[in-house]
Amino acid sequence: MSRRTWSSFVRLWQALLLGVFLAACLPAAAQTTAGASQGLGPLVTKARGGQCVDDPVFMRRNHMSLLKHQRDDTMHGGVRSGKYSLKACVACHASEASQSVSTDAGDFCQSCHTFAAVKIDCFGCHASKPPAAGAQAAVAQPQVKP
Repeated sequence: MSRRTWSSFVRLWQALLLGVFLAACLPAAAQTTAGASQGLGPLVTKARGGQCVDDPVFMRRNHMSLLKHQRDDTMHGGVRSGKYSLKACVACHASEASQSVSTDAGDFCQSCHTFAAVKIDCFGCHASKPPAAGAQAAVAQPQVKP
């Protein structure tokens, strides 16, 4: 086989390998592009309440800072309520199915944190479920002894 024939043979194989590689990669690239254009991300269920305490885009970006500031107000100032309290978030965003924000993969907090590969450590100490309706009434109305 002459050198020229060998060179053509190698180029033909290189072209075939490149074609097979591109044929394998193009469908994956198309899926990635379609997924990005469709906005694939965590599945977040609609909250129970009406309007969120702030713009959802702002909340997605800043919720951790807001919770930290609320924590400082609670720990140092004794303020147990507020616009950005964790209890209010849990009460509004608990799933209808699990009654929690972090028990199941599709729950409000869990879905986003799993998508972002971020561990949630809030609910090691704090309740991930809102109090029952009777418990809320008992907390809201302190009992007076006769």
